[in-house]
Amino acid sequence: MTVLCVRFQLPPMYEAALPGLLRLLEEFTPVVEALPPDGALADLRGAERYFGRSAVELASVIRVRALALYGVDCVIGAGPGPMLARVALRDARPGVTCAVPEEPDAIAEFLAGRPVSALPGVGTATARTLCEYGLDTLGLVAAAPLSTLQRLIGAKAGRELREKASGVDRGRVVPNAVSRSLAVERPFDLDELDPDRHRGALLSAAEELGARLRAVEKVCRTLTLTVRYADRSSTTRSRTLKEPTARSASLTKTAYGMYEALGLQRARVRALTLRAEGLAPADRASYQLTFDPVDEKVRRIEEVADRARAKFGPRAVMPGALAA
Repeated sequence: MTVLCVRFQLPPMYEAALPGLLRLLEEFTPVVEALPPDGALADLRGAERYFGRSAVELASVIRVRALALYGVDCVIGAGPGPMLARVALRDARPGVTCAVPEEPDAIAEFLAGRPVSALPGVGTATARTLCEYGLDTLGLVAAAPLSTLQRLIGAKAGRELREKASGVDRGRVVPNAVSRSLAVERPFDLDELDPDRHRGALLSAAEELGARLRAVEKVCRTLTLTVRYADRSSTTRSRTLKEPTARSASLTKTAYGMYEALGLQRARVRALTLRAEGLAPADRASYQLTFDPVDEKVRRIEEVADRARAKFGPRAVMPGALAA
């Protein structure tokens, strides 16, 4: 084993503990990639030799230290690469690390019976297309002719999907910093079914996120939505913005788009999280010039609202839909 995929079981509104948990992983290896809001990848290639322990044994040590130092349990998947470690995480549970074997035949057997949606990067639309043609497991995808997959989902995507389904993991862990992102979470007191309440929470989160970005003079390139359900599962979607922005209206529109694309039907939602990623200084960002007076008016109103919030508090100015 080389790579661990760790998901910390953080309680709602406790995401601030993630940087400390990442530092805990860095005590074992400097190659740690944050997966906000509650996960990370850790490449233990050097740590296995240094500590004289396998990745599964080191995973047990990490779990104990996370509990002792932060009171946070975690689930861990282990595999020869980051993609396989993420797949293993689906079968992991607290106290037991799920490990993908290293032999090619054993990897293929491990993947064969799993649904195509188990692969990272395979979204709902792709999985639906494959299932319509009877390719509902990774074993069937791996055995399908490459030309068939390329006709269904495209040349590049088909080639990559067939490689992954066959156990070929070309990914690598890229060290990054969780501080390059900002997140806002909106938990519900009770599991919420009402889509209007979901949209209201997204509006509130986008407004706060935009205000925080403008306060630190940053813009974001990517917006990520995480929906947590009553059964503790979650769905995460990311979207790259047309241009880097800190405008609340643009963030809200993007958040609504990702939410609608999920097609949730009477889903019992426990919390919604919006994360702005790929932060960059606002004065270095490029913008598409516009001669629309309405756009300029919205910008000026937003600046005035920010000054009012700074003086009178965050609820001094807010969208009418949130006033109640």
